[in-house]
Amino acid sequence: MENVFILNGPNLNLLGTREPEIYGAETLADVETRCDSKALALGLSIEFRQTNLEGELVNWIHEARGKASGIIINAGAYTHTSVALHDALKAVGLPAIEVHLSNVYKRESFRHHSYISPVARGVICGFGVQSYELALDGMSGILKTKRKG
Repeated sequence: MENVFILNGPNLNLLGTREPEIYGAETLADVETRCDSKALALGLSIEFRQTNLEGELVNWIHEARGKASGIIINAGAYTHTSVALHDALKAVGLPAIEVHLSNVYKRESFRHHSYISPVARGVICGFGVQSYELALDGMSGILKTKRKG
């Protein structure tokens, strides 16, 4: 069973209470439960993690090189600021999918730029917690194609 790291950045631990009109009422634990079910249905295993620390995300991306077949990342605000995350994702060479709960293009202009997008296979935003499930579908397809190739 192929393993996928699902990495979550700053403030995602506050899901369900932080700006529910933007991010919804489900908690990060709810998102993890949904991801566990979806991954199982796709024949994948996941490691689901959250941190508010940029360096910890970098370390987890490095760790994924030896333990995962792909990375799904919601880097939160680090999406718009972190060259370090860009470089780490590029360095490990694993397929990555960038995820956002909200449609970042309907929000402040500083959220329209991503350092993650240029090194991601795809970007999913605006579907709330379903964004993660859509990312798992996408990652499953990427990994199946990789196995065939």
